[in-house]
Amino acid sequence: MGVTDTVTRPQIRPDTGQGDHDRFAHYVRKEDIVRANVEGVPVVALCGKKWIPNRDPSRYPVCPTCKEIYEALPDA
Repeated sequence: MGVTDTVTRPQIRPDTGQGDHDRFAHYVRKEDIVRANVEGVPVVALCGKKWIPNRDPSRYPVCPTCKEIYEALPDA
């Protein structure tokens, strides 16, 4: 019988548990932001991302998917 050596390498994976893997400013209805701030409930962005907002969105680039969807909406 032969001897088999096993080489192990650490795998580095992004931590996606808190949604930090995609730090973007997302488009959300104003009413939903106010409700989230008052009640602490999650919001849903145009792109479908669901989270409880707690960071300053001006520090991040705009989500390209949200921007594309927003620009495709008819003018109200």
